[in-house]
Amino acid sequence: MKKLEHLFLSANRWALILLLASMSVIIFVNVALRYLTNASLEWAEEVARHMMIWLTFLGAGPVLRYGGHIAVENLQDALPAAGGIALRAVVAALLFAFFGFMVWYGWLYMQRTMFQMTAVTQIPFAYIYSAMAIGGVLLIVHFLLIVRDYVLYRRFPSDAHFDATASASL
Repeated sequence: MKKLEHLFLSANRWALILLLASMSVIIFVNVALRYLTNASLEWAEEVARHMMIWLTFLGAGPVLRYGGHIAVENLQDALPAAGGIALRAVVAALLFAFFGFMVWYGWLYMQRTMFQMTAVTQIPFAYIYSAMAIGGVLLIVHFLLIVRDYVLYRRFPSDAHFDATASASL
């Protein structure tokens, strides 16, 4: 199971790396062309915007996994241990409900926008909105992998690539 989890996380990270690298190259080339030749790629801004949407939804899972999202923890700090566990269980249930909501509405948006085309690249908006549904599924999987330690011990994983507790203390 740990190997499958590692492969899942690696695939998610590589997708993010490739998206960010591609977006950076597209924007750099477009800016260089604009200043050097007074012309630009017509599709560059639209494609970069869509890649940023995908980066946001694909990147939310790993950030959640390592406790990198902003959180207000005063109430659970003030409660006794059992109360903190109960509060984190409620928070976990609400998060799963929200992620399910994301998947459901992402799916609905995909269905409703399948025949609506983007302005320049003329691809269906459903391909952009699918980021919401896929990102929601990834959030559910990432959270399932860590929810036990989060609820019972208020602990998030850390590794060489990301440690929210270390970056929070900087």
